[in-house]
Amino acid sequence: MLTFVLLAGVGLDLTWDDFRRVRRQPALVLTGLIGPLLLLPPIAVGLAWAFQPGPHVTAGLLLVAACPIGGISNTYSFMARASTALSVTLTGLSCFLAGVTMPAVGRGLELALAQPLELTVPITTLIVQILLMFTLPVGLGMGVRRRWPDRAETFGPVAQRLAFAGVALMLVLIVLDNPRGFLGDLQTTVPLAAVFIVCSVVIGWMAAAIVTDEPRDRFTVAAEFGTRNLGVAMAVAITMLGRVEFARFAYTYFLTELPLMLMAAVLFRSRNRPNQKSVPSTLDTSIGSRIL
Repeated sequence: MLTFVLLAGVGLDLTWDDFRRVRRQPALVLTGLIGPLLLLPPIAVGLAWAFQPGPHVTAGLLLVAACPIGGISNTYSFMARASTALSVTLTGLSCFLAGVTMPAVGRGLELALAQPLELTVPITTLIVQILLMFTLPVGLGMGVRRRWPDRAETFGPVAQRLAFAGVALMLVLIVLDNPRGFLGDLQTTVPLAAVFIVCSVVIGWMAAAIVTDEPRDRFTVAAEFGTRNLGVAMAVAITMLGRVEFARFAYTYFLTELPLMLMAAVLFRSRNRPNQKSVPSTLDTSIGSRIL
């Protein structure tokens, strides 16, 4: 429910013109879509070799690396005042193509590690996520903006504050759900997850820098690299593979991702305030002019 509200707030700040700008930059879209598929699995393999975390954690790490982009990445870009339309586009396409990309990445990992992973994809889970937890709330927010633009404009700053509060609340609820497990993971899987997230974000920023000079576009692609669809990871681990222990790393990853990406959004937003001279994003000029 909290994710639904956050994505509805994202939709309030979008129009169809924003997505038309995205269509005019196919190289940027391909970078954000294909880049994680090619770059994140090797990073995961390298970290598994460096950390030697054990077979269950290693399997969880590889599973997370193979997953599509998570929907909460849209909220990170929204909070950072980055290219939200680009984030929504990449997330939707990544989840839509996951039925093909996850088995392909899994096969590549099997060849590299010489061991079976069997990364089949829960198609029903993906469809539900795309329709109910992604398309519906974003579309609802866009519909409100089109029907009542004045109200959407007034609610925009409120939605920004609610996004920050919602992500913070999500983190608190996760910790309170299993405080003992949270403390127990601090010295094991949390460092591994943190290094993987930081590496993914840095690589994403560098990949985006090849095709765009706009910082907001770079931040969005970097956030897409660092944000994985952990609902899919848990569904694969539990329902497809029958291995609950593989899902534990996904839980830890999300717990680690939230504060790191929240800090990244705050830092990026503070360094790109309206009084600083910058070139408007080619993707989100209208968004920037509305919220700055």
